[in-house]
Amino acid sequence: MIQVDLTGQVAVVTGAAQGIGEVILSRLLEAGASVVAIDLKAGDKCGFDQNRYLFIQSDVSDFDAAKEVVNRVLERFGRLDILVANAGINRDQVLWKMTKENWADVINVDLGGAFNYFAAASSAMKQQNSGKLIAISSINGLRGKFGQTNYSAAKAGVIGLVKAAAKELGKYSIRVNAVAPGFILTEMTDKMPEKYRNMAIEETVLKKAGKPEDIANAVLFLASDLSSHITGEVIKVDGGQYI
Repeated sequence: MIQVDLTGQVAVVTGAAQGIGEVILSRLLEAGASVVAIDLKAGDKCGFDQNRYLFIQSDVSDFDAAKEVVNRVLERFGRLDILVANAGINRDQVLWKMTKENWADVINVDLGGAFNYFAAASSAMKQQNSGKLIAISSINGLRGKFGQTNYSAAKAGVIGLVKAAAKELGKYSIRVNAVAPGFILTEMTDKMPEKYRNMAIEETVLKKAGKPEDIANAVLFLASDLSSHITGEVIKVDGGQYI
């Protein structure tokens, strides 16, 4: 079995206090990376090796704060190799009832947060002439979803961001990719009415929901040398829900 070894590398994961982000964080630590967790909610994990782990409470929608976070990472660890833009929220409403606040909140966090951290991290990675930028999008950014004009637009924007950034940063040996989850069992989806959870599962060809570990495994692949010739791609992890 191929083992991913990220020893000596430094990763930043946004939205890392719970759900998919927390599992991504754990997988990167298990692979040997030093990891900085970013979240608006308190999420410090005392059980982690404090020599390889740092938690910073910060709002990903704040452009200047993202720069400050990256500077702190460089001061603490001296480099930045992997950035996982995972932070996201949803404020579901049909288009004709969508408030400007709910539109702006989702765009600012889901798309703006990815841009803020990509921009800050890419500056550091250019100096190293290496790096991996990974964004968590969604299959709903590829197909659209009823009641999610804001979320679908934000996640579609993330895909555009990834493809354009891959073109800009390739000459610096920086790879940029996205993972597009389908229906994943998380704290967010636990709040859905059972009827809609079952509908989402029925859409998959595997007839089952995904787990955060499924997304973390794809991120680990993109963060490793196993994907050394992959950039500008969107990997769907959805049990065939999109097709």
